[in-house]
Amino acid sequence: MARRVSMPTADELFRPTVESPESPSRPVRAVADQPEPSAEEGGKKRPSGRVRHDEKMTVYVTSDELLDIEHTRLTLRRNNGLAVDRGRLVREALALVLADFEANGDDSALVRRLTEE
Repeated sequence: MARRVSMPTADELFRPTVESPESPSRPVRAVADQPEPSAEEGGKKRPSGRVRHDEKMTVYVTSDELLDIEHTRLTLRRNNGLAVDRGRLVREALALVLADFEANGDDSALVRRLTEE
């Protein structure tokens, strides 16, 4: 008797990655330890942490910048016991810079650095 292998169908292989309004939404499970504060609790924006991200942005960096990011990641792991990936590290740094800009505007570190160029 011949054995037949069960293969996935085209619908399973080519399913949409973005939920449409009529499709049931899947819950996104946050892995971060700290809950997200609401706007009423202080209004501070927090980086997304370890959740499923639906958007992607490609950023090109020099090899030295990439080495700096990797060195920082490894230092955080060695000195603080924080095992974070490069994406989480970049999201945290971005959140810090944007919060500083929102709080200080023209006096923020971002504006100072960009006007130095």
